Amino acid sequence: MKKGDTAENLIGLLERRLDSVVYRAKFSTTIFSSRQFINHGHVRVNGKKVNISSFQLRDEDTIEIRDKSKQLAIIDIALASKERETPEYLQVDEKKPKNQICKNTKI
Repeated sequence: MKKGDTAENLIGLLERRLDSVVYRAKFSTTIFSSRQFINHGHVRVNGKKVNISSFQLRDEDTIEIRDKSKQLAIIDIALASKERETPEYLQVDEKKPKNQICKNTKI
C-alpha cells in the first residue's frame, strides 16, 4: 500500500488506467468510447495488443494505435476535437496525428 493522501493515491490509480489515458490522449471522444476502442483491440501498449480497459500503466509505458485501426473515423473526430487538452503527464506527438504515440510520464 502507498503511504500518503488516500484521495491523491486513488486519483493516481484511476489516471493510470488504460481507458483513462486513451481518452486523455484524444484517441477517443468519450471515456465510454475509449473502453470500447480498447476492448475491440485497437490499442497497443509497449508494442503488445491490450484489450483490457482497466490495465494499469506504469511510468514510461508507450501507448499507440494499431496500424490497421488508424483509418477509423472515430480517431479523426477525436483528434479534431478542441474540447479538451492533453494533460502535462502525457507526451503526445501531435505532428503525426494518425501515428500518435502517447508516452506516460509520472502521474
